[in-house]
Amino acid sequence: MAFIPVVGTSIRRQLEEREEQILSPYATLNRRSRGRTRPEDDDLRDIRLPFQRDRDRITHSKTFRRLKHKTQVFLAPTGDHYRTRLTHVLEVSQIARSMATALCLNECLTEAIALGHDLGHTPFGHAGEATLNELHPGGFRHYIHSLRVVDTLENNGQGLNLTFEVRNGIVKHSKGNGDILPKDSAEIPATLEGQLVRLSDIIAYVNHDMDDALRSGVLKGKDLPQKIKDVVGERHSKRIGAMVRDLIVETLRADDGRLHVSEAMLEAITDLRAFLYDNVYRYYKVHNEFEKAQKIIRELYGYFFEYGLSGRIGEGWEPGEEESDWPNEKIAHRQVCDYIAGMTDRYALNLYEQIFLPKPWSAR
Repeated sequence: MAFIPVVGTSIRRQLEEREEQILSPYATLNRRSRGRTRPEDDDLRDIRLPFQRDRDRITHSKTFRRLKHKTQVFLAPTGDHYRTRLTHVLEVSQIARSMATALCLNECLTEAIALGHDLGHTPFGHAGEATLNELHPGGFRHYIHSLRVVDTLENNGQGLNLTFEVRNGIVKHSKGNGDILPKDSAEIPATLEGQLVRLSDIIAYVNHDMDDALRSGVLKGKDLPQKIKDVVGERHSKRIGAMVRDLIVETLRADDGRLHVSEAMLEAITDLRAFLYDNVYRYYKVHNEFEKAQKIIRELYGYFFEYGLSGRIGEGWEPGEEESDWPNEKIAHRQVCDYIAGMTDRYALNLYEQIFLPKPWSAR
């Protein structure tokens, strides 16, 4: 039966009722959300559901826009076709939404988590993350910082006040080199939509990082082991399609409220990730550039910690304050870490040049 909203009745309420009619029993309904950190007035005139509002708050944030100039794999790429952190989250969103639609899960919740999951990433990718983790006394993990961005740093220090489900999906999205489908429920998001984004993240990056490595010449098509090709296929689109279809079919077949991937596909994804670590992420040319980037992060951190925060104002330069102006060392570390983590690659490079490199002198 067709769904046509009725004028004069809350569109939001009608959309909530439609969710209950068409979504899977395993889906997370807007009406059953655990709410926001700070209660907000329930505006029945709003045409958006809570998870839609979260998605909009994320896409309109300054942090989201800065992702376009943050490294995915290749440092500050000059080519127009290499992925950045922004295109990565868009690809994760596209893959996750496709699977959410097929599984009748909440697409808006899935999209909000996907678009927000990497807001806390540093300049220079995981090299920047590793350096801040080394320098900041409390450590640094991009997924925890992503939550700090949406809870505290965005919106002039007010945060975005997102729903529990989106926040939980953001902070639980990362797996590193860990199990792709862990058995411990404490490691995975509380919602099936959040778990879907977690899997979509690895599907996206093993495929687009492979594609970028082929484009750059770091890899040749023949380098990918035949064992992996036999399962996922030869081409970029075939590989993504194979992974997506496998997850949808296996999950629908199990029908138990959990995500499933066949043993053969799980092994292929795990092997592909290991192949990329060995042949791309640790490739000497990539690694050498990241060592230079880590030097930049270390020196900026030390400078800001000693002299206070400083940055570019248009074409000008705003010097920092003296170290004695920090209220205490803990606050100094926290603010310096937040500042650097929010930088784009090119902003960090330009700032480093302004601070540490000599400028030609002229008497005029």
